[in-house]
Formats: sequence, structure tokens, C-alpha cells
Amino acid sequence: MMRLFTVLLLLILGLAQYRLWFGQHSITDYWNKQDELRSQALSNQELEKRNRLLKADVTDLQQGFDAIEERARNELGLIKQDEVFFRLFSQSDNTEKMHDK
Repeated sequence: MMRLFTVLLLLILGLAQYRLWFGQHSITDYWNKQDELRSQALSNQELEKRNRLLKADVTDLQQGFDAIEERARNELGLIKQDEVFFRLFSQSDNTEKMHDK
């Protein structure tokens, strides 16, 4: 009787070990998921880096457009449609311009 009980316990232990190592949701599945997780984390880091660069490019373009528009207004006197542009000169600016000519 004791021998049968020992064999039965060893059989149950063997089945549990088999499931632990080779069954669904086993240790090997866990290790594979860990590898996938590391790979995905690296991919996410690369994508975050790319997104930061793209965001910086967008910001530069947005600010760059404003800077270009401001320069065109100040240096070239360009205006938008339906806009009136006034340039005011002080008296000292006029006298300096007259002496430069």
C-alpha cells in the first residue's frame, strides 16, 4: 500500500513538472515572453527617440515660420491679405537715413 502511494505521488509530481516545463503557460513561455518584452521595450525606446526628433522638427518649423514671417514684415515690408502695414520712424531715424545717402 505504501509503495503504491509513493508511486502515485511520484506520478503526480512528474505530471506537475511536465506541465511546469512544457505545458501551457510554462516556464519556457514565460522566458519567451520576457524576451519579447525586452525586444518591445527597445523598439519603444527607438520610437520615442524618433517621436522626440519629429516633435522638435515640428516645433522648429512652427517657430521658424513665425520667424520668417516676422523677418519678411520687418525687412521687406510684406503684409498679409486685408492687412494694413504702418511703419513709423522717429525723427532721429529720418536724420540718420538722410545722412547715409
